[in-house]
Amino acid sequence: MGSAVPYAIAAKFAQGDRPVVALAGDGAMQMNGLAELITVAKYWERWGDPRLVVLVLNNRDLNQVTWEHRAMEGSPKFSASQDLPDVDYADFARSLGLAGRRVEHEDDVGPAWDEALTAERPAVIDAVVDPNVPPLPPHISLEQARSMTAALLKGDPDVRGVLHRSLLEKLREYVR
Repeated sequence: MGSAVPYAIAAKFAQGDRPVVALAGDGAMQMNGLAELITVAKYWERWGDPRLVVLVLNNRDLNQVTWEHRAMEGSPKFSASQDLPDVDYADFARSLGLAGRRVEHEDDVGPAWDEALTAERPAVIDAVVDPNVPPLPPHISLEQARSMTAALLKGDPDVRGVLHRSLLEKLREYVR
């Protein structure tokens, strides 16, 4: 768990002349990614190509576990253990001398990537994303669907957001 940034650092030491991109959730960043950004700040000038971009998917939730509990066990989200504080990862990166940009609107995604990939130093893109988008595989079992429905009906604090996002995603399938 939380290996994206350490693996990206290893890739840069192995292939310092090539760009590297790491994708990390906010839980992984709080677990060890923030500390590893300090490592990046210490060593990046040794690399032939400074481009190491960390995309943080910031939904303020330990989302993989939240959805696993819903779909596999029928348990509603337990906010006390799942909610994360809202950290500005881009600001943290800048405090270390790295590049950083927080993205809160989809129109800013492209410019953020352009900026990160042309920066003269490693960069963090802190993308604020919706925790209520179900990470459902193309085919879920009937049991998983039942478990998720049970979890939502048992008082899940995000039930309205989950239903709203699920409905929007389903409508997009038919409107395309």
